[in-house]
Amino acid sequence: YQKILASVRAKVEHAFRIIKQQLGSTKVRYRGIAKNDNKLQTMFALANLWMMRRALPQLQA
Repeated sequence: YQKILASVRAKVEHAFRIIKQQLGSTKVRYRGIAKNDNKLQTMFALANLWMMRRALPQLQA
């Protein structure tokens, strides 16, 4: 049971690491709920692209 939970947790935490380290969003500044929400959604979209960067050229062929 713990191994399954750790596996799921590792997959979720990987996206947060990309957002913090690769995209430079380690410090958060309050800019309003709508602006923060938009920035967070954009960061997660970019993180998804970053994780799939090696598979994307193969999908185009």
